[in-house]
Amino acid sequence: MNQKIIFAAVVVAATAAVFLLAPSPSNPPGSQKPPNKTSSSPVSKATLLKGGVLFFQNCMVCHGKGAMGSDNGPPLVHRTYEPNHHADSAFYLAVARGVRQHHWKFGDMMPLPKVKREDVAHIIRYVRDLQKNAGIF
Repeated sequence: MNQKIIFAAVVVAATAAVFLLAPSPSNPPGSQKPPNKTSSSPVSKATLLKGGVLFFQNCMVCHGKGAMGSDNGPPLVHRTYEPNHHADSAFYLAVARGVRQHHWKFGDMMPLPKVKREDVAHIIRYVRDLQKNAGIF
């Protein structure tokens, strides 16, 4: 009877190892990072440049140069804002509705009604690129 239990445990462990260690189609062998879920296509340099300009015009006063934070607002290049914790939709909502203070002690973020949704998309891609280059995701 003990041999049957040991055999069953080995079979279960081997099966689990196969499922846990086998690469998935979206995570090829040798890849240690999960796929970027914020964008399915590469971001063009023009998009990043436009996002950087829009960030400079609308966000930098609070979120600092390179989105590294300032005395007025938190850094967006921070694990707190990685895509798995703050999806792109959170950024759209923050711009449209504002945000109540919850992670940092900078006070509430006011809505930015003059920033168009399409401009927010460029800003998000710019910030996500900064985050990715910083190894956040």
